[in-house]
Amino acid sequence: MYKLYGRPGSGSVAPQMVLEEMGLAHEVVWVDPTEAQGAAYRKINPTGKVPALLLPDGHAMFESAAMVIHLTDSHPTALGPRPGTPAHASYLQWMFFLSATLYETFLRYFYADRYSSGGQDDAGRVKAQAAGDLLKAFGTLEDGLHPFLLGKEVSAADLYLFMLTTWYQPSADDLYRRFPRLAAMARAVAQRPAVAKVMAANA
Repeated sequence: MYKLYGRPGSGSVAPQMVLEEMGLAHEVVWVDPTEAQGAAYRKINPTGKVPALLLPDGHAMFESAAMVIHLTDSHPTALGPRPGTPAHASYLQWMFFLSATLYETFLRYFYADRYSSGGQDDAGRVKAQAAGDLLKAFGTLEDGLHPFLLGKEVSAADLYLFMLTTWYQPSADDLYRRFPRLAAMARAVAQRPAVAKVMAANA
């Protein structure tokens, strides 16, 4: 059994959706911020952040995108292309873009004071830059949807993207009004029973 350590509405949503979609036996453990900084949790995830994933053999890993890729590579389904194929190359491309570019930009947006030596004095400028960068990144994704990131079928990359769209402020609907392909993708993903179940658990 997999054990996923997370927090409602956090980066644990994507691996949770993948576990649910694949029908893999798993347990979800909610970790509050104070607990995450404790010695017990840091043995699982030395960064003191969520998510963390305990594999069936007892090995622990962190980084949500890495978890998603590991799960789809380890349990072949339509959610992840076979390693070594051109489709898998595209899958890796989008997963890294989502994690390294879009996810990171959301962190700059929500925690702007942490991204400058000026702290709160510079937070407004950092947040404004991040807001613009978010729209640029979503624009790149909009161009890449046909109608999903890997083509005609939903992949785990679309689940990860859907998670990130729900973080947009003031609301995901504001984002969807700007990007019609993104809106169509999000509607299709949200209607999947496994996704709806996970989103309800994270509400």
